[in-house]
Amino acid sequence: MGTSTSIPLSEYLSTSYQPDREWVDGELRERNMGEGAHSIVQAFLIGLFRQHRQEWQVRVHPEQRVQTSFQHYRVPDLCLVRANEPLERVMTKPPMLCVEILSWNDRMPELDERVDDYLSMGVPVVWIIDPRRRKAFLADFNGRRSVSVLGVAGTLIQVPVQDIFAELDELESRAQS
Repeated sequence: MGTSTSIPLSEYLSTSYQPDREWVDGELRERNMGEGAHSIVQAFLIGLFRQHRQEWQVRVHPEQRVQTSFQHYRVPDLCLVRANEPLERVMTKPPMLCVEILSWNDRMPELDERVDDYLSMGVPVVWIIDPRRRKAFLADFNGRRSVSVLGVAGTLIQVPVQDIFAELDELESRAQS
């Protein structure tokens, strides 16, 4: 994980960072930003959610600030909300889904802390996608498990994990030729 700096919440909320940062217990925390594989997966999911937004009645928010508790502001790679939810500058209502796409230098303790924050806030499901190992995990109130299809209970959303990595596999195959 990157470095952290202590700052007041009011400063965090009134400042734009490029890339955005999280605020946890009074500390401004850098996020590990993705490289090529991370951005390919993120772009695929944004496109998929936008393509199906009417059918699934959803709205996708890449890198949206989410207030998970009084002292924690997180920035997941993607949030998915119901289409009829009001737009918030900083999300205070639990999204229906948060997605974390692992970067090369992400560490499990930091990831576990973020996932726990989302679940404690009331987010029903978190997808964890690992482009390097070509794996995906679904985390909910029953724990974390490796899956071959990612979904959101009570919706039509079903995404085969192999589809998430198809473009990445193709690009890496061409690079090796």
